[in-house]
Parts: sequence; C-alpha cells; structure tokens
Amino acid sequence: MQIGFVGKPSSGKSTIFSAATLVDVAIANYPFTTIEPNKGIGFVRVECVDKEFGVQCNPRTGFCEKGIRYVPVELIDVAGLVPGASEGRGRGNQFLSDLAQADALIHVVDASGSTNEEGEPVALGSHDPCKDVQFLEEEIDAWFFGILEKNWKKFYKSPVEGKLKLLELMSQNLSGIGANPSTIEQALHKTGLLEKRLEMWNDDEKKAFAKELRIASKPMVIAANKADLQGAAENVERMKKQFPHLMIVACSGISELTLKKAAKEKKLSYLPGDSKFEVLGELEEKQKKGLEYIQKNVLEKFKSTGVQEVLEKAVFGLLEMVAVFPAGTKGLKDSQGRTLPDCYLMPKGSTALDFAFKLHTDFGNNFIRAINVKNKQLIGKEYVIKHRDAIEIIHKA
Repeated sequence: MQIGFVGKPSSGKSTIFSAATLVDVAIANYPFTTIEPNKGIGFVRVECVDKEFGVQCNPRTGFCEKGIRYVPVELIDVAGLVPGASEGRGRGNQFLSDLAQADALIHVVDASGSTNEEGEPVALGSHDPCKDVQFLEEEIDAWFFGILEKNWKKFYKSPVEGKLKLLELMSQNLSGIGANPSTIEQALHKTGLLEKRLEMWNDDEKKAFAKELRIASKPMVIAANKADLQGAAENVERMKKQFPHLMIVACSGISELTLKKAAKEKKLSYLPGDSKFEVLGELEEKQKKGLEYIQKNVLEKFKSTGVQEVLEKAVFGLLEMVAVFPAGTKGLKDSQGRTLPDCYLMPKGSTALDFAFKLHTDFGNNFIRAINVKNKQLIGKEYVIKHRDAIEIIHKA
C-alpha cells in the first residue's frame, strides 16, 4: 500500500511529508523545489492487542507507545503540479506517472491563500484555496482521460464477450494508473456505461468514466495546510461546505515537523497525533516562543497538528484498511522471542485465507484452518477479518 502526496508547488507538501516520515527533503517556498519523488515511511495508529493478553509487545517494524501501535505505511511525495500538468506543463506527465501506483492521495492545499495557482508567494489570503482543490481534481481527471484515449482502440477493436472479459481487457491496459477490475467495475456502474457498447461511447461519457475511475482508484483526502495562519481556519470551513464529498483536515505541517524534531532531540516528549507535549529540559527563548505558538494556535485550536489524522483518514477512512495481528494460542512470541512482533494492514473484506497468503504463500496453499486467538474459536478460510483481530494460521507442514 502506498499513499501519495500531491498539490501545487509551495503548498507545504514536502513539509508535511517530512513531518510524517522525518526524511530530510528540500523545503522552500518557491516552485519545483522537489523534482524527483521522495519516498519514506509514515505510521498510522492502532490500539495494540498486547494489553488484552497481559504482555508487552516487541514490534519488528514500527513501534508501540502507551498501548498504541504505530504501523508503517509507504509514502511518496512528488513535485508540485500546476494547471496544465496533464498536458505536460511543468513536467506534469512525469510527476503524475510517479503517482500511478498510489492507492490513495493526500492533496496538500495552502489553506492560508498565500500562494497563487503557480505556487508563487502572494499576499496572505489573496488566493482562494477552493480553486486549488478543483484544479487538481481536474488535472488528474484529465490525466486519466488521456490514458483512456491512448488505449481506446485496443478496447473496442478487441472482441470481448461478457462483463468479466471487458473488465479483464480494460484492467490489462489501465493497470499503469493503478486501475483494477474492481475500480473499473465501480466506474462503469456509476456512469451507467456497463451495458453500452464501447464504440458507442462519446467523449463526454469517456470523461465521465475517467473521472469515476479516478475517484475509485485514487481516493483523495485534503490536508488543509498552514491552517494556523490568519484567515485559514475560515477557508477550511469554506472548503468543507464547497466540497462535502471530500474529507478535509486542518493541518500545520511545520508545527508537526518542529515537534517531532524536538522530540527526537529529547527536548520534549511528544507522540504523533497528541494534543499536547511535555518539555523535558531547558529551551532557548526562541524555542519557547515557537512551542508556545504551536500550543496556542495549533494544538489547542485544532486538537492536533492534523498530520497524523490526515494519514489515518487516508488509510482507515478512504481505503478502509483493517489491522490484524499474527498470534498463537500456545504463545505470542516469534522464533526470535519477540512478542506480537507484527501488525498487518489488510483491505476491508479480507478473509483468513487472504491473511494466510499475506504471511506466506505456503501458509495459503497449505491452509487447514485458523484460530481467533482472543476467544480461542476455530475459524474457516472464509472468515472475514475484523479490525484488531489476533489470528493464528494452521497449515500443513
């Protein structure tokens, strides 16, 4: 699973990416600071199951603090997109292609209105951030439509009989943008085009299909960044009213980055997503004022910096992933003595058999049964995994 960060230049996209991952990236308020995509690991929070078993877990990846498991997620940050990106402006086609395999997108918007559509600095509040939300959706829709057009002749000139053959044909040629039979079928149903012969589609219908395919295969949450600046909070509320179909989260990427760096330097105690922090030692006057500003204008006002929340909205809200812990009825340790070392994120609707294959191909191929370790009940391969399940897979040796 991969989450992509998108947005116009200087929206604070790379700052939020850096805050989420603590990967050092170029950050500046001028267009195209980022050229090559940055990749890193962020974390989403899951209430750990260790306390239910009366043990302390030892994560192999991620970490666990105060009963909260931080599960790793792959993130990618691409260069800023400008109007006309789908036609190649600003190397737009390359940047869009970098996002092809992203499962969901976080659109970082400058909620303060202090950068224009090109990402150039303007007077605070003089640009309407609602325009940025609309432009980026239109650019990605146009990108999808362009890919569809390039492959169109392959679709209607190939003989296909029945829905399954059609979905297979389209997914083979649209896999480069992350489309699959499920998202293609969703788009066909939404547009009412499932039963219409492909050669009969007009341009408007193709564009409508491309838009619905984008919505299904690249769901998007809005990170309304710079929410602490003057007038930004009002802009966030306007965006929520104008785009009720989107999840919109008020964010301050620079605040999260500041807090995480200070915590890494042991100057304060802070966990991602918290509404407060604790100073651990002496601070310089400049640092004190900066932290006081964050506490008053960000944490007290929005209850968090928003960075952790927007990641979790993407993973658990848009993608509806569920967390599952491999465990055993006779012991919770792995071969190296680590207690509950792993936590996997699985798509909603995944079965015990899907989980077996996630752990190892041999487990899936030789599946016998599974056990819900929390209640010791036997479960079959068709059992649908629930969030925070602890599952043991029994398989042939």
